[in-house]
Amino acid sequence: MSGSVAAFFDLDGTLLPEPSLEQRLFSALRKARAIPYRNYLLWLGEALRLLPSGLLPVQYSNKRYLSGLNVDLALQHFDSLVFFEEGTGRVAWHARQGHQIVLVSGTLRPLAELAAMSLECELEARGLPIHVQILATEVAESRGNWTGQLIGRALYGPGKASAVVALAQTRQWNLAECHAYGNATLDCAFLCVAGHGHAVNPGEELAAIANRKDWPIWHWHQEKRLIPRTDSSCVSGIQSVKGPG
Repeated sequence: MSGSVAAFFDLDGTLLPEPSLEQRLFSALRKARAIPYRNYLLWLGEALRLLPSGLLPVQYSNKRYLSGLNVDLALQHFDSLVFFEEGTGRVAWHARQGHQIVLVSGTLRPLAELAAMSLECELEARGLPIHVQILATEVAESRGNWTGQLIGRALYGPGKASAVVALAQTRQWNLAECHAYGNATLDCAFLCVAGHGHAVNPGEELAAIANRKDWPIWHWHQEKRLIPRTDSSCVSGIQSVKGPG
């Protein structure tokens, strides 16, 4: 049955300490003055368009600040990533059970791919050469540049849950036997679709929900920087995603 079981992990705040990967990217781009002034106006216009639907779409679905930026810019600031060591240990535990590993994140797909490759290198170093799968927010590209328009929907709230259900149906995974790990109240729908929900470093509200649903609560604090080994094929894989420079 292990082949039909998956462990779904949120990234930001669950496997990776805050701030989120996209927040780090935005800060790096703004510091480098790589975001044109025009993009801030585009973002504001999109925010006003989305506002009637609520603040969450404004926060998670508005990617217009990326309009026209080269995709490689997203990757030049991430030579290595800091994971919770207890989190990577938990991922390794699932891998040893033969479970599929899936990252489910609202972050940009190229950033999620970097995280997945770094995690694969860590697992390979532990004798677990497996492929880490990804569900993430996708932004359309044109000639290597982002358009600022979403492909599909941003993965947050119920959108995460829907993406997990769709993937499980495609792969014929038994969701009742699957595990899901998240750190925020917004992850509740995602945690509920799996038979085994897990709350990681939860706030008061998520901790209360976890107690009602009898979900395990994990407290992960020890940080570990994952740097690909120089003798590993992971290095060339990550460099190919990051591009030159």
